[in-house]
Amino acid sequence: MAFPQRVNMSDVARAAGVSVATVSKVVNGRYGVAQATVERVQQVIHQLGYEASLGAQSLRSHRTNVLGILVAEFEPFSTELLKGASAGVTGTGYQLLAYSSGDVAGTAVGWERRSLARLSGTLIDGAVIVTPTVVETKQGFHVVAVDPHTGPSGLPTVDSDNFAGAVLATNYLLSLGHRRIGHISGRADLESSRLREAGFRQAMADAGVTVDERLVRVGGFRIESAAGTAAELLALPDRPTAVFAGNDLSAISTIDVARNMGLSVPDDLSVIGFDNVPESALVNPPLTTIMQPIQRMGAEALRLLVDLIAGVERDIHIRLPTELVVRASCRAVPD
Repeated sequence: MAFPQRVNMSDVARAAGVSVATVSKVVNGRYGVAQATVERVQQVIHQLGYEASLGAQSLRSHRTNVLGILVAEFEPFSTELLKGASAGVTGTGYQLLAYSSGDVAGTAVGWERRSLARLSGTLIDGAVIVTPTVVETKQGFHVVAVDPHTGPSGLPTVDSDNFAGAVLATNYLLSLGHRRIGHISGRADLESSRLREAGFRQAMADAGVTVDERLVRVGGFRIESAAGTAAELLALPDRPTAVFAGNDLSAISTIDVARNMGLSVPDDLSVIGFDNVPESALVNPPLTTIMQPIQRMGAEALRLLVDLIAGVERDIHIRLPTELVVRASCRAVPD
């Protein structure tokens, strides 16, 4: 497939029968060009598909009208956030650039700083960063963090109520009669992971149920690492009757491990997740989970960023509610 060469101002000027200076005035909205000429140039721009270089545009106006959404990798959580941000950018006058650092493991500290150094000032006017580890921005460049590792701080943030969601998940399992409940936590460096484990422990304590520490293990929020953790839990002589996984990927991994070990979900083991990514409804059996409004989180982060750039004064920390989504991966403990 042959791709056309980039159209430049001289191409537009030649096709419209005007000077490059006239095209520049039309593109940049300057005065001194007759309306008929403006319309002819704009028609040619549309026909040829001319777009100003973002780098050149930023040099002229110090703005690109492009916002970035930066992620360590494109996985289900960040993909849902991107959908929400894409919807949120509509009508703002901005375009959206999705950028991955290439950090597949998602653990390299400082990936967002390197990404911002590449993009800020020349390609984007501000950024939404998903689960950042450390963020240092230059003065005048606005950043909104979604679910940052350390939780809300001085940086504008958007997250969900991880603690309350974990309480919901644990209470649901307790209401089904489960008392021997395992928890596969996320990464130790994530505040969301810490809050979900804290919510699990609080709900167990409120119910007067002692947590067996052998049943609380780190799964890392990833399918591969959670699989090993789930296998360890389910191989115990007195294995749990239910597992609250720190996210949906870990829960899906637990269901797969249980099946491979000859256990039926939910007959032999109840499993509940956290996130409500699209995959959770497609697994067999469909996963009961805690829904955090991921797409709304993306949209709210984008709107917050637009307001910050515009100088609108508002609350810079947004926390959205979570709720229980009951499907088919949990059942009551038989009498």
